[in-house]
Amino acid sequence: MPASKPFVLKKLYIEPTNRCNLDCRTCMRNSWDERMGQMDAVLFDRILAEVAQHQTIPTLFFGGIGEPLSHPHIVDMVASAKKIGAQVEMITNGILLSEGMDQALLNAGLDCLWVSIDGAHPESYLDVRLGDHLPEIIDNLRRWQQLSGGQTELGITFVAMKRNLSDLPFVVKLAKDLGAKRFSISNVEAYTPDLLEERLYPDLVSVDIPEGGCRPPRFDEGAINAALLEEIRASFSLPEPRLIPAKGGCPFSLRGSLSIRWDGSVGPCLPLLHSHTVHFRDYERHWPAFFHGSLQDQSLTTISQDEAFIDFHQRLQDFSGFAPCLSCNSCDLPSVNGEDCFGNFHPACGGCLWAQGFIVCP
Repeated sequence: MPASKPFVLKKLYIEPTNRCNLDCRTCMRNSWDERMGQMDAVLFDRILAEVAQHQTIPTLFFGGIGEPLSHPHIVDMVASAKKIGAQVEMITNGILLSEGMDQALLNAGLDCLWVSIDGAHPESYLDVRLGDHLPEIIDNLRRWQQLSGGQTELGITFVAMKRNLSDLPFVVKLAKDLGAKRFSISNVEAYTPDLLEERLYPDLVSVDIPEGGCRPPRFDEGAINAALLEEIRASFSLPEPRLIPAKGGCPFSLRGSLSIRWDGSVGPCLPLLHSHTVHFRDYERHWPAFFHGSLQDQSLTTISQDEAFIDFHQRLQDFSGFAPCLSCNSCDLPSVNGEDCFGNFHPACGGCLWAQGFIVCP
């Protein structure tokens, strides 16, 4: 393994709250039972004070397993992040984008607003998001673009499944009509058994990543029209400029990011902020939450300079040291993300669909 290098933080995901105003069938919260909460001002101010000391201030992304706009002080958080010179992004389901919220976020200086839209018609949106809000969201986004006047970039995210795939061309058109500059398309992760039937990737992930790497997302061959994918790539800025190496690699670590849960726990990625279960073929895999430390009693600098942290992120980027669980599964270890057959302990990331380019987030 090469000599240890300091971790360079380029992007910081901040989860303002794990509360949400929707109950989507695709959400991780369908396989968890965790305490609800929101980040307090003291903790957030501590994060900003430390981030402000970085020679190059990382991008701050407000998102996680919750709706950021449901945090009562989210506008103040955006404004404070901009005051230290950070590039600031946020993801939302768009329901709480009232005219007053629009103007407040624009005044605060938000750089990019991502909105999740998993259907182009009220019926299909209702089918996935379990709420008939699509016309309201589209109206909100048209008003947002009018008020923004191009001041803030708009991004659209789409989780592709068998049940909503026919809507993808319409969502792409909608994104263009709304003036979106960014687009993120991803497979669905099967947090429930029902979602197994919705996947657009094979049961056995044995198709090798090309020698030169691949650009996410990966889909089952022929699952999505190639011309449509090319249109998306040509028309929008995508969130994954880096290739996933041929042996796999953590997209979060490759982009130099860390994730902070609402209570200050610091993890390597968004999925591991919360314990959850993923269903795959004829078994389920439980992923306990994993943290490098907590900002309640440590600083980001202290956490990222720890030898265990540096060693783990080197393994995430090299990735050949993890067992190929997604293309093997010939033992009884995959049911719990503990020790793998290569001797790695939790988190044994060889079973991660994000690291193989199937799951993408902004």
